Amino acid sequence: MIHYSSQEAARRLGISASALGNYVRDKKIPSPQSVTTGGITVYLWTEEEIEHVRELLPKIANGRKTRYEKLREKKKDAQPKAVPHKSRKPKKK
Repeated sequence: MIHYSSQEAARRLGISASALGNYVRDKKIPSPQSVTTGGITVYLWTEEEIEHVRELLPKIANGRKTRYEKLREKKKDAQPKAVPHKSRKPKKK
């Protein structure tokens, strides 16, 4: 079985390695097998795990932006109201 580093897995997924690490840290995606050597944790990704993450990415890709999508849709649907303007008086010379 072939194992990939986080850098290689991120390259295959089309995202940055730091984004992949953040998703694992925030538990947005399941963490793969890890090996700790000298205080450094290295994740070993299999092809199946990379494909599983590829399926999960569209759900988490926008992060915080997805929270406000409904509000944006409501604002788009709402008709803007006409704002009354005051007429300008000519300035006295």
